[in-house]
Parts: sequence; structure tokens; C-alpha cells
Amino acid sequence: MKEYALFIGCTIATRGLNYEVSSRKVAEAFGIRFADIPGFGCCGYPMSHVDHDTSLSIAARNLVQAQERGLDVITLCSACTGALTKASKVLAGNEKERNHINRILRESGAPEYRGKVKVTHFTRVLYEWIGPEAISKRVTRPLTGIRLAPHHGCHYERPAYLFDGFDSAKRPRSLETIISAVGATPVRYLNMERCCGGDILAIEEKTATKVVNSKLRDIKDVGADAMVLHCPFCSIMYDEYQATIEEAFNEVYKLPVLYLPQVIGLAMGMDPKKDLGLNLNNVKPKALLARLGVK
Repeated sequence: MKEYALFIGCTIATRGLNYEVSSRKVAEAFGIRFADIPGFGCCGYPMSHVDHDTSLSIAARNLVQAQERGLDVITLCSACTGALTKASKVLAGNEKERNHINRILRESGAPEYRGKVKVTHFTRVLYEWIGPEAISKRVTRPLTGIRLAPHHGCHYERPAYLFDGFDSAKRPRSLETIISAVGATPVRYLNMERCCGGDILAIEEKTATKVVNSKLRDIKDVGADAMVLHCPFCSIMYDEYQATIEEAFNEVYKLPVLYLPQVIGLAMGMDPKKDLGLNLNNVKPKALLARLGVK
């Protein structure tokens, strides 16, 4: 069994419990153990455009928590992935920067960071370490005939230099590959790589909702049964805000927005509520479940 320090971040614990529940269940099924670290805090991303040292030291403090337990970090939020991966890369490769951040850590009473902790998004672990073939072999309820629109988001494989080029930053395929592995049909659509708008929601809500509405319309046009993603910020925009957007733009989407572990868990025969938290999704996937013969 492979063990990682699970970095939940700020959003999942309050607005993405369905993501956490389904991720834990799917991880367990594939022999991945999540270790919960009480000392984890914010990833530092909210400060990344305001104060470099503060953002980096916040991220480093989290890396130290994993370091002291001899564990690498697994993330669920793509923004957290980007912030922690950047800190990991910068502090591993730049001794001057690491010494500077360690002075800040010492002042706060934290241990020094030695620059050895690796950070990986859960989807990447499923894609690279578990692999589509192994996932396919565990399918007991194939999602045959279900058309799923993938949304990779901005921080999952970009910027490419941070993530070792494991997937294309311009035309990523890892989500589509896993969707195919569970028997569903990944569908491509216009503006697939467009941002969810979450970064500007707090300062320019009208623009953010226009971005989301445009993408939901593109997905509706290709006849997808649901959208699949792996970031709580993206889920807030497409799932939580969907009713607001329908009202604002006089549209009807009713498009279920599923986290990737929920999709995998469904295909593995897991309980939609108990194991996958599908009852916590804002747009209920009732029609999709009915087609699979699931109550």
C-alpha cells in the first residue's frame, strides 16, 4: 500500500465533501492510503499574486509537515497542486531561496525544509501510478453509452515546466483516458481548455459567470450527459453556480457535474450516496444513474 499525506486545502472541507468522500473510497480500493496531517493549513495560493515570500513560506510550512512524517503529498485541489508543486520545485532547486524561506520558518517555530517532498495531484496518481488498464480491470458497472465532457482546469498540468510534461498543457488527455477506461465516452467540445472563471469570481462576478455560461452552452451543444472535473473551485463554478447562471442568462442546463473519483467509483459498483457522496452534488445526476440501473 502506498501512503501519501493528504492535502485537503481550504475549500474541500466546506464545499467539496463529495470530492473528499469519493476520493478516499477510490484511493482505498487501489491500495492508496491517505494520511491526515493536522498541521496542514492554506496552500499559499491566495497570496501568490500579492507577496512572494508569504506565499512560498506558507506552502513550505505544509511541505515541512509532510517531511517530518517521511511522506510525499497528494492533492485534490488543482490550485493547491500548483502552489505546493511550485514551492517544492523552487525550494529544491534554489538553495538561496530555500535558505531565505527557512529563516522565515525558523522565526515561526517551524522546522527547516530540506527540499525533498514531492507533490502530486490524485488524478495524476490514478493516471500514472495506477494506470487506465488497472482501473479498467476493476470496472463492474461499465458506463457504456454515457457521454462525459472533461474539464481539466488551469492548474492541473500548467505551467508545463512544473509538472514534468506528464500531460499536454495545450491538449491534455489524462481525464479522457480515464473516462474511456471506465467504459464512458469522452466528448470534446468548443473551448475545452477555457478557465472556469473562479479566479475572478470575488472581484468580477459578472465576467466569471459569463465564462461559465459560455462553457456550459458549448457542452450542452455536444449532448454530454455530465461534466467531469477534479478541482473544487471548478465545481463551485459549474455545479454550485449553475442555477444562478441559468436564471441570469435565461438558460436551462441541468448538467450534472461529477468529480472524477465519483465517476470511477460508479464504474466500480460503489454506493452513490454512502461511498461517493452524489447526494451532495447540487445538480443531481438522477437521469444518468437511472440509465445505469442505480437507485
